[in-house]
Amino acid sequence: MREVPELSELTQEQPGRGLAARVPFQVVEVTGPSMVPTLHDGDWLLVQYGATVRPGDVVILRHPFQQDLLIVKRATERRRGGWWVLADNTFAGGDSTDYGTVPEELVLARVRARYRPLKKDQRSLWGVVTWAVFALRPVSAARSVSRRLRAR
Repeated sequence: MREVPELSELTQEQPGRGLAARVPFQVVEVTGPSMVPTLHDGDWLLVQYGATVRPGDVVILRHPFQQDLLIVKRATERRRGGWWVLADNTFAGGDSTDYGTVPEELVLARVRARYRPLKKDQRSLWGVVTWAVFALRPVSAARSVSRRLRAR
């Protein structure tokens, strides 16, 4: 995940103030398949730092073992010691099933909306119309329908 655009020196986190006090909303880009079908590689997310997190919310957090790495996961339940977070794509891994409960201080932001940029193969009239309908969506706390229909 990377920030879009990069933070300037004026908005960098400062001791005692925190990033949320300086930049409550920010746009970040998704990289990787861990949140498919909800989020795809290349999607842009509007995130709110310091927002209250509830079970089911998609959140931005620092990886527990590589804290310079920001990741996006779904906060599924609050447990002793923090949040249990899962990837929507169960085959991607890299969630609490690998590293356990994530401490509260590592959960940085809540995802408010997803923007899917127009791709080159969507230049037809039909492609542009379907993109316009689905490009900007709020990210809901509910899991995607396809996850509930998965065969067991």
